[in-house]
Amino acid sequence: MGKFTSILMAATAVTMISTAAHAERGADGQLRILYWQAPSILNPFLSGGTKDIHASSLIIEPLANYDENGNLVPTLAEEIPTVANGGVAEDLKSITWKLKQGVVWSDGTPFTAADVVFTADLCMHPEGGCNAIERFQDVSSVEALDDHTVKITFGVAKPFPYGPFVGAEAPVFQQAQFKDCMGAKLPECTDENFGTIGTGPFKIKEFRPNDVALYEMNENYREAGKPHFESVLLKGGGDAVSAARAVLETGEFDYAWNLQVEPEILTTMEAKGKGEVISAFGTSVERLKVQLTNPDPALGEKRATYQDGNNPHPFLSDPAVRRALSLAIDRQILVDAGYGQAGQVTCNVLPAPAVYASTANDWCKTQDIDAANKMLDEAGWERGSDGIRAKDGVRLSILYQTSTNSVRQGTQALIKQMWQDIGVETELKNVSASVFFGGDQSSPDTFQKFFADIEMYTNNFNGTDPENYMLRWTCDKMPSPETQWIGQNMPRYCDPEYDALAAKLAVTAALEDRADIAKKMNDMLVDYGAIIPLIHRGGVAARSNTLGGGAYPNPWDATPWNIQDWHRKK
Repeated sequence: MGKFTSILMAATAVTMISTAAHAERGADGQLRILYWQAPSILNPFLSGGTKDIHASSLIIEPLANYDENGNLVPTLAEEIPTVANGGVAEDLKSITWKLKQGVVWSDGTPFTAADVVFTADLCMHPEGGCNAIERFQDVSSVEALDDHTVKITFGVAKPFPYGPFVGAEAPVFQQAQFKDCMGAKLPECTDENFGTIGTGPFKIKEFRPNDVALYEMNENYREAGKPHFESVLLKGGGDAVSAARAVLETGEFDYAWNLQVEPEILTTMEAKGKGEVISAFGTSVERLKVQLTNPDPALGEKRATYQDGNNPHPFLSDPAVRRALSLAIDRQILVDAGYGQAGQVTCNVLPAPAVYASTANDWCKTQDIDAANKMLDEAGWERGSDGIRAKDGVRLSILYQTSTNSVRQGTQALIKQMWQDIGVETELKNVSASVFFGGDQSSPDTFQKFFADIEMYTNNFNGTDPENYMLRWTCDKMPSPETQWIGQNMPRYCDPEYDALAAKLAVTAALEDRADIAKKMNDMLVDYGAIIPLIHRGGVAARSNTLGGGAYPNPWDATPWNIQDWHRKK
């Protein structure tokens, strides 16, 4: 893909970038960022969309973040609690966070431990849905020991206790602002969700969902001389190609995120000399989610819901169909056509860190049309006169949806052709990314409602430990009307054995043993066919040559996690 700058390989160089003496806060004017997937809400608890999490991270902060190398660093906390420093109990059943002194919300009121306790109650409320709920797994209590000390107690020993309030997906909310938004009321709090008050370097000045977010610097931000920019314009919409062009060719913007663009196009743009293409591999996987329940609109409120296992999909409930769909895909063609050096074939939903990467599913790396056809033949799916297979009056006719993007539409077209070779009919649907990944509970087109047979997108997880990530596919994480369609278990996969492994992972300390359990969970998802992994993606962005201060993709957390350090090169 032309000249890529590998952030992970250049970590040392990044740390040497001058943080020049920008003594005056806001001296660098406006920072202009393009997210072709426009943010729709400023509350990550209500949207699993990465663009919403990132847009929120300029405003609201967690106790700790992950840096570009996957290391935990304190944000609102004084330090990272460990057993050695006394912050983590020796029995591993509690973690105590010391909060930074003197931190205030952007409205000037004190940030205290009470806000942290409130946020836990907000996410864990039994009547509401919260996209960060897996981070609070096994939490039995969150209590304020004093104004600057929070103790989180777990019902079991937690060798990795850094779930709650760690990473941009699990920030702290202001109790005073959200106190009347508990449970099912949270999605109704429009003013709060669109005008979130935070402790971060910026505060929202104007927010137009699915269009633009205009931020202004937080005069009450705790670090002297920061942020360096007076304001941030985060423009959404359009497409990835135009976003890349706006940085690399026209220079209208400083940074463009998630450039899912054909590699030859990026190489040509980069040659203009106004910016550079930067990339970093983490845990991102472009995958197909397989709908295991019936999405028929005639079912009304039962549409695409689990119903205690009594609402199976009419044909994707057949394991032969799921395996055949995966075998029919030539993943290397997808990589070559759409990703180049920024993509690698993968058969895992958990591809990294390397210790967690399974080899049990490598059968998927080789396309096998003959085996797929034989499998469907033996399962009784017979071809009709039009070449499409059917059984007991049910046709193998798939509605396959994803977000609007040239690479994704190219991938859809290639997979449709591959599936045609095994007698599967495919209707392609693409939805505006702002809607698809948005938090609009009334929209039928969100990736969480999943009113289709197959959907495709990329997801990943914060940090380097996969425990919270693998919890996304336990039985209790399914989106449904009861959770306001919040949840990460899009396939509606449910297996007590998987849930038991999740519980075991939560109490297992040794890295080798944790890796073994995580691999087994990965293998269950892939072998069952609930998820069909396609491509291990590098995070690709474009950065203006005038921009410095650690502006780069962070594969372990939100890209703007350190936006207070971004500055204009002098």
